[in-house]
Amino acid sequence: MSETTATTAPSANEPKLAPEGDERSRGNQVLSEILNGNFVISILAVLFALVIGAILIAVTNEDVQAASGYFFAAPGDTFAAIWNAVSGAYGALFQGSIYNFRRDGFLDGIKPLTETLTFATPLIAAALGIGIAFRVGLFNIGGRGQMLIAAACAGWVGFSFELPWGVHLAVALVAGIAGGALWGGLVGLLKARTGAHEVILTIMLNYVAFYLISWMLRTPGLLQAPGSVNPKSPAMLETATMPEILGPRYNLHLGFLLVIAATFFAWWLLNRSSLGFQFRAVGENPNAARVAGINVKNTYVYAMLISGGLVGLAGVMQVLGTVTTGFSAGIDAGIGFDAITVALLGRSKPWGIFAAGILFGAFKAGGFAMQAAEGIPIDIVTVVQSMIVLFIAAPPLIRAVFFLPKQGARRRLLPNVSKEVAAK
Repeated sequence: MSETTATTAPSANEPKLAPEGDERSRGNQVLSEILNGNFVISILAVLFALVIGAILIAVTNEDVQAASGYFFAAPGDTFAAIWNAVSGAYGALFQGSIYNFRRDGFLDGIKPLTETLTFATPLIAAALGIGIAFRVGLFNIGGRGQMLIAAACAGWVGFSFELPWGVHLAVALVAGIAGGALWGGLVGLLKARTGAHEVILTIMLNYVAFYLISWMLRTPGLLQAPGSVNPKSPAMLETATMPEILGPRYNLHLGFLLVIAATFFAWWLLNRSSLGFQFRAVGENPNAARVAGINVKNTYVYAMLISGGLVGLAGVMQVLGTVTTGFSAGIDAGIGFDAITVALLGRSKPWGIFAAGILFGAFKAGGFAMQAAEGIPIDIVTVVQSMIVLFIAAPPLIRAVFFLPKQGARRRLLPNVSKEVAAK
């Protein structure tokens, strides 16, 4: 029996091996998706902003300027001055926001972290509200007005009524959230019924709220403290203030636990509820959502009600937790606008906003430490925050700086096969 050479076809049950080129292409695609993911882009944006901040710190430092005058004679002095300036500034930022190694004991050393969480608490609450509006396709920049109305409602309940402990705080909390929700819901209602743009509405309502609260704070019998000529409210009654959750040594109050609950609520609303599905559908394409049977106008109203309520929660925390000795028309402290930055950095996702709020709380807490310990202008921190937003809004710039592959790019690698195998 003669030996013959035959080429047998592969069995149908025999596993097929993917060509080497396909495996490489698939790996490159996965790597590209990881590197172009929102999380990686956000981290790189923060790092790049810190690098630019380091450059600004070095340029404005007097020791660096003096050493650079004789750079060619002793270049090491310039580099040493740059290192001392940048490391000292960012070291102060860390010790002012996370942990201070110079203090005695762990309980004293960890106080900067509690300050970071205290600063982050109203930022997260307001950013959650703005983030929900973003997901519906609405640009809510009326955080200041919503916070002021909420603070006025909560503050009025907080100093006007004598109620039992716990009940008083709950009533003031509900009053403040309701005030913010109604002020935000007014925007949604006007947009739904008249077609007015939410940006114009929120800007105008910011002014209306500011001057309305300013007038009430100057008018006896309304919000002004009795016997005072200053535009300031009375102090909150003790039964209406938020308790300090870690004791009198720290400023962290009950608001931080409330903002964690608010983050869970926002996550559940957007990802697990039918109303959240409608929010996301309208945000993606309102015309398609309308065709699918979703009432887009009502969705705008519901979204702005919830958005205003969450932003109002930030105002409540200001008057019942942070500044309990009486508030003025500046009680919002710029949080309404900073929250827009936090919402953008968090990609309008609840837990992303939570992390971004803590980061910006660290910048706020550590910025004062930088200024006090190293003489660094507090404006440098503001520049870093602004650069973060700029880079978050421009992912192609981050890809170009860090040489990341273009999003969606696929390298097609063909395996090296002979003509005979290709023919088969």
